[in-house]
Amino acid sequence: MFIENALRYDVPVHVLDPDAQAPCSPIATRFVQGRFDEKATVLSFARDADVVGIEIEHVNIEALETLQAMGKRVIPDPSVLRIIQDKGRQKSFYRDHGIPTAPFTLIDGPDAITEHADMLPAFLKSRTGGYDGRGVMPIASTQDVERAFPGPSVLEKQAAIRMELAVLVVRDDAGNTVCYDPVEMVFDPRFNLVDHLRAPARIDKPTRDGAIELARTVANAFAAPGLYAVELFLTTDHQLWVNETAPRAHNSGHHTIEACMSSQFDQLLRLYLGMPLGDTTLRAHAAMINLVGEGGSGEPTLSGMHELLGMPATYPHLYGKRQTRTGRKMGHVTTLAPDDATLDRTIEKVKHYARVTPANTSTVARSNT
Repeated sequence: MFIENALRYDVPVHVLDPDAQAPCSPIATRFVQGRFDEKATVLSFARDADVVGIEIEHVNIEALETLQAMGKRVIPDPSVLRIIQDKGRQKSFYRDHGIPTAPFTLIDGPDAITEHADMLPAFLKSRTGGYDGRGVMPIASTQDVERAFPGPSVLEKQAAIRMELAVLVVRDDAGNTVCYDPVEMVFDPRFNLVDHLRAPARIDKPTRDGAIELARTVANAFAAPGLYAVELFLTTDHQLWVNETAPRAHNSGHHTIEACMSSQFDQLLRLYLGMPLGDTTLRAHAAMINLVGEGGSGEPTLSGMHELLGMPATYPHLYGKRQTRTGRKMGHVTTLAPDDATLDRTIEKVKHYARVTPANTSTVARSNT
C-alpha cells in the first residue's frame, strides 16, 4: 500500500523482506530477500539508501543506529524503537512522562504473578516479540499461572473498557503535528485482532478532543519525527488511557486510503521526503473490515467479491499473500457512507459475504447473527 502511493510520485522504493514471495516484490524498485533482524543484512541492504523506514517493529536497532550515524534519514528514530520494542520499557515511558495508562507491574516470569494477586484479573503481555494478538493472555486468577508463558512480561490490570480507540499522529522534523479523527476499534475475541473499525468514533466532542490531545502528547514525548498510531482505552468512567503505540503505518489507518484527503501512506512518504504534511480531513463516515483467514491453511480464496463490488463506495484490498491460515490478516475492505446507519448496514453486508479460506475449502456466506 505504501509502494502504490509512492508510484504516484515516481519515488523508488527498495524492500527487504524474509519472504522471497512477499506481495510487494513485483512492484518494488528493488527487492532483496533477507532478515531485517540481522544487522549485517540490514546494513548491506540499506548502504546506498537515502531514507530508511520500517513496516514492523521487530528490526535490528543496532543496524538502524549505524545507518543513522552514516547520515541516513531513519524514521522512526532508533531511540523510539528501543522503547517500543519492549512493552515494559514502553509502559514505563508512559508512566515517567505522566501519560495515563492502565496500572501495571513488570515481572520476570509467571511465578511472580502470585506475588501480585491484587492486580488480577489482568493481562499478561510478553515484553518482546508480540504482534497481531500474539504474546498476550488473560490471567483471571492465580490458577492461570501454570499456563502463563515464560519470560519477562508486563502484568497489566484489566481495565473496565467502554471502547478501544486509535489516533494517528504525524510529527515532522520541526515538531509540527497533524492528527486524524479517532477511530473506534471492534475486536474479534478469537484472535485478539481488530474485526472492524469505524471513523469517526462514536464519542462526544470532549472525548474526541481529549483523545487527539493525548495522542499528540505521546508523539511529542517521543520527540522525533514519525507516524504514530496511538491505541487508547476509553474506560467506563470516561477516562482515556494509552494502551500502546506503533511508530509506523498501522491497521487502524488503512481506511485513510479512501476516506481521507491524505492517507497514512501518503503522510509517511511526505515525512520521508521532508515535504509538507497532508490534510487529514475525513471525507465521509468510514469503516474498515479486516479480511482474516479462517478454516485452516493453504492457498487463499476470497468468496463474496461479486457482492462486495456491487456495494456503493466499497473498496476491497487483497494483500497478495500466497498462504492463508486461521487468524492471518489477508486483506481489508473499506466502505464509505453518508451516516452511521448506512455504515452499519454495509459493515454487516461485508461481514456476511466476505470470507478468506483455503482454496480446497467450500465456502458459504455467514449469517448476520
